[in-house]
Order: sequence, then structure tokens, then C-alpha cells
Amino acid sequence: MENTTHFGFRQVATNDKQSLVKDVFNSVAGKYDLMNDILSFGTHRLWKHYAISSGNIKMGDKVLDIAGGTGDLTMEFKRQVGNNGQVILSDINTTMLHEGRKKLTNKGIFGVEFIQLNAQYLPFKNNTFDCVSIAFGLRNVTNKDQALEEMYRILKPNGCLLILEFSTTNSVLIKKIYDFYSFKIIPKLGNIIANDKTSYQYLSESIRKHPNQKTLKNMVLNAGFDFCEYHNLSSGIVALHKGIKA
Repeated sequence: MENTTHFGFRQVATNDKQSLVKDVFNSVAGKYDLMNDILSFGTHRLWKHYAISSGNIKMGDKVLDIAGGTGDLTMEFKRQVGNNGQVILSDINTTMLHEGRKKLTNKGIFGVEFIQLNAQYLPFKNNTFDCVSIAFGLRNVTNKDQALEEMYRILKPNGCLLILEFSTTNSVLIKKIYDFYSFKIIPKLGNIIANDKTSYQYLSESIRKHPNQKTLKNMVLNAGFDFCEYHNLSSGIVALHKGIKA
């Protein structure tokens, strides 16, 4: 029997998920920043700022931004590490990586490295980075446990993992409003603005299939991290998990 996994609410062959996710981001890349601003009413900028400030990045540090997309976190990390530090913007999707490179160049951010990679197979030596981040990307990874183990492996001792991701609200009222917005409004806006209803339907579904806060915390600890805490943002619609490697 062929192994399966979820792609939104659909069950698909495990080997097919990566290409299906690729198709989604190939489609949305050109309007990615615009749609983020519209769909979150700009709040994604506050979520990302909170994540960045939680990393305790210092001058000269080495930082890997996984699923870095258009580079919002990467830009701030580069400013924090300075000329003697290293920041790598990575993404599995060529189109998103191109958008990130273009955006950073247009904003005058130079000295960042760009690498196309799969979070499950990180091509770096053990104990390389002071910080590894992944923002709104983990839910699209096929084997999350393997990816977390790889992140642990490449972090230096005392290194920090930052996972910013949509999560689960415990408020019945907020959940009701959020579900209506996610499934009735977001796909329509995706169709109107990005001419792509299907991809934004998937993005809403993928959030519901992502592990909740406590489950993800346990996954981080099971990957080898000695400490993990999470902070809910916007009543748990988004959560930041911070793991430390001893």
C-alpha cells in the first residue's frame, strides 16, 4: 500500500506532496507579499517582528532562514548580524527564492546567500548556525519530524530555533469567525487578486492540518531540543515556538 499524507484536506501519495506544494507557491509567488498584507490586514508584520526579536541575534552570528520566501525575516536578520555575520535565505521553491532575491536587491540588502533546499535534507555540517528560523513554512513540509531533527543537528550548542506558524485558537467565537474568513473569504480574495482560488483554499486547509501548540512543542523536544516554549499571538491564530539546543 502506498504511503499517503495530507495536502490540505486531501489525502495524497507522500511522494506527490512536494510537487503539489511547489505548484501552489509557483502560482502565488508574484502576489505573495500583497496577499499577506491584505489577508492578515498587515498583522503578519507584527508576528514576524515578534519572532525576530525573540531570536536574540548578535553581531557576527550565523542564521539560516528556512522557507524564507520573500525575505521578511532575512532582511532583519542581516541587519542584526552585520557585515561579519552570515544569513542564508533558503526555500524549496525556485520562484519564491527569485522573489526573495529581487526584493532584497530592491531594498538594498546585500551580502545574503540564497540556497534552494529541502528542509528535510539540510546540506550543512553539524553545529553550524546560531539561529534557524522557519516562518509559515513548516506546515508545508512533508516529514516535519525529520525536518526538526535536521534543524537540531545544524544548530550550535545554545543555538535557537524559531518556528512561526499558524496554530489553534481556544476561543470558540474567534474560531467561528476565523473559519468563516478562511473558507469563505480568503479563497474568493485569492481568486480576485491573484487569480487563484485553489491555492488559497489549500493554504486555509493546511493550517487546520498543522499540529497544535502543545503537539508541536512535543515534536520539537522529541527532535532533541532540551527546551521549547511557545507564545500565542492573535489569540492563538499564530504561535511562535522557540527551541534551544543545549
